[in-house]
Amino acid sequence: MRRRELLGELLGAIGGTASLRPLHAFAQTYPARPVRLLVGYPAGGPADLFSRLIAQWLSEHLGRQFIVDNKPGAGSNIATEEVVRAAPDGHTLLYVTPSNATNGALFKKLHYDFLRDIAPVAGIVNGLGVMVVNPSLPVASVAEFIDYAKANPGKINVGTGGPGSASHLYY
Repeated sequence: MRRRELLGELLGAIGGTASLRPLHAFAQTYPARPVRLLVGYPAGGPADLFSRLIAQWLSEHLGRQFIVDNKPGAGSNIATEEVVRAAPDGHTLLYVTPSNATNGALFKKLHYDFLRDIAPVAGIVNGLGVMVVNPSLPVASVAEFIDYAKANPGKINVGTGGPGSASHLYY
């Protein structure tokens, strides 16, 4: 079985965690040693939280340690580049976020091609964005907010997770 197929089966089972169905038996033992799950963000944020939850689940169900290794910086490019340089044996994984999809357009020189050098194996989290405003702002819809922002240039502040993050792309 190819590495990608094996990882796809392994991490594909994550999507069924609610049913906790057993994994299929494979001729080769995976993982053969502890697995590093690199996260391109600091500890304490959403990517770290979800990574730790899935690492714990995988450790419990596969009998090997899955270790979250936070490598923050450069919009997650540091962690991504480390995974690209790692041996392609499934023992170094990357927690991918929307930033990984946008970094090719935001950074002039990357030492990897995300689409060529990274192979997706499973979806872990589905998310959504929610826009919230202070209740004192005289708007009740996105359309009204846009009209208000256009009529009041320089008076609206926004908080995001940084350039290329999902929350940055929303606005």
